[in-house]
Amino acid sequence: MCRFGPAGNSPVFYKSGGKSSIEVPQWLYNLGLTAYEYQCGRGVKTGEETAKLIGINAKKYGIALSIHAPYYINFCTAEKDKLEKSKNHLLKAMLLAKWMEANIVVFHPGSIGNMGRQQAFKNAADALEKFLLNEVSQWGVEGIKISPETMGKKKQLGTLDEIIELCRIFNLVPTIDFAHIHALGQGALQTKTDFERVLEKIEYNLGFNVLKNLHIHFSQIEFTAAGEKRHWSVREEGFGPDFSLLAQLLIEKNLEATIICESADRQVEDALVYKSIYEHLQI
Repeated sequence: MCRFGPAGNSPVFYKSGGKSSIEVPQWLYNLGLTAYEYQCGRGVKTGEETAKLIGINAKKYGIALSIHAPYYINFCTAEKDKLEKSKNHLLKAMLLAKWMEANIVVFHPGSIGNMGRQQAFKNAADALEKFLLNEVSQWGVEGIKISPETMGKKKQLGTLDEIIELCRIFNLVPTIDFAHIHALGQGALQTKTDFERVLEKIEYNLGFNVLKNLHIHFSQIEFTAAGEKRHWSVREEGFGPDFSLLAQLLIEKNLEATIICESADRQVEDALVYKSIYEHLQI
């Protein structure tokens, strides 16, 4: 069975009386959701005590935890001070994951800027190699999985092929954001076959075990010629991709994926919609 849950704390959590992220695992359990991606996009600001309490509750209520590292990370940069800050942001997120006993830490590889894609990829690969060899052991966060995410803008490193290659080189697990793939490809995911090509490429390059336990981001998305513009919810019509096409493949391939919903301000409501679609197709 696949797991479903939100990215961060949806407005409906606070409207229902929620006060703290410590309460989120039980709240999601009561709704029938089984995953939660803790958001640190603006920096890691959560202390050890709070993190451990979130982790304890997640384990108690069967919620799979992941963490989204700060958006400031840029492993493509040639500027040493920015690279050091990027490493520290990711290390803090990994330490938080250790405290929470979260499954993985999702991160954005970085911005290409004015450099070529090949140079940006080389910079990121070189930086990641040193990071994994040196800093990780110094901080005592060995064993924490980090997961580069497919990105939605042309000026970002993170095409499906680039993410697969980083994962192949460093034995990482990918985060596949289907909205980003759809936006970067100017509406690339229109049919079940389009989704299947993505899954087949992951399996061919990284193996079935990675595919079976895939970490997925999903939402509807608006895009321009430059790629991603903004995420929307299922309430707004005219935006793709269509989750039912992916859901069919999750069932047919017997995957145990985690689907994190990133819909704008309706990540819980839409996660429940996606779960409902998935369960209906299983009947």
